[in-house]
Amino acid sequence: MQPELPNPPSDAEFVGLLTQSQLSLLLYVRSLLPGEADASDVAQQANAKIWEKRADFALGTNFLAWSFAIARFEVLNYRKRQARDSRLTFSEDLEQTIASELQQIDDDLLSRQEALRKCLDGLKPEARTLLMDRYETTESLADFARRIGRSAGGLKVSLHRIRATLADCIERRLATGAAR
Repeated sequence: MQPELPNPPSDAEFVGLLTQSQLSLLLYVRSLLPGEADASDVAQQANAKIWEKRADFALGTNFLAWSFAIARFEVLNYRKRQARDSRLTFSEDLEQTIASELQQIDDDLLSRQEALRKCLDGLKPEARTLLMDRYETTESLADFARRIGRSAGGLKVSLHRIRATLADCIERRLATGAAR
């Protein structure tokens, strides 16, 4: 006596079963991965695996139990990957390279910040006050211009010139090493 072969559903029947089970499948995966932001991704991986294995499913058996078993293995695979990734460590050389690059970035930012401060000090008081007032307000340019009694177009040009002067000053200071 030969074992009975599964009676696989047609693709349309299988899609119907899979579609009906989506919410249950997602809730099942989320219950196995509480608080995991990747639960939806794992559920999608389970869907792909279920589709791959569709020829193994036999009509008349419990589709939900069958799909949950596949989803459970996808959750286990996900946990294995997570555990493997958490043991990832950097070599000492890589850690030194990262630390060195972060230090360079930090030094560059500090140099730029110091140059900006000195260049702001070098602006005419009216220009510095106008720029600082503009950055301290959340008003639109038009509202700010109206409040200080200027046209929006004229104010825009003035702010552009002040910013260009500051940018030139900062670049000169950085190029000559006079930032600090």
